[in-house]
Amino acid sequence: MTSAELQSLVDVARAHAQAEQAADIEATLETLGDAPVYELQPMGRVMRGSDRARRYYEHFFVNFMPLAAGFVLRNEWVTDEGLGQEYTIWLRLPDGSRERHDVIGILLFGANGKLAGERVYASDRLLQLMFGPLLDEVEPIDVE
Repeated sequence: MTSAELQSLVDVARAHAQAEQAADIEATLETLGDAPVYELQPMGRVMRGSDRARRYYEHFFVNFMPLAAGFVLRNEWVTDEGLGQEYTIWLRLPDGSRERHDVIGILLFGANGKLAGERVYASDRLLQLMFGPLLDEVEPIDVE
């Protein structure tokens, strides 16, 4: 991969993160390839497909984003595989309590200038809040 190709993929990954922050579902989905894969770690689960990705973001924007009281991007790095981003997120729950969560998301580079999905490293609690009812549909990651 040339440095220009890599920079183009980094730009798509950053556009994805910005679309998520803006709660723009169509712009978020536009950055994804046809069959995105979301790995949920260390839970060891995987969510596959564009239909599930759409339903995930519908839940994420309507149910999770309103809980976010703030966030900070702590670190970012680039490899040939993807763009890694480390965040601290503060949530304000409906009962008035507050929670702090740390999460690492690796936006995975795919084909045709799109993202292949994401690897999300977070606590089970945060993944439950983020993915909601879609957690009932995730599958164990195959162990080879």
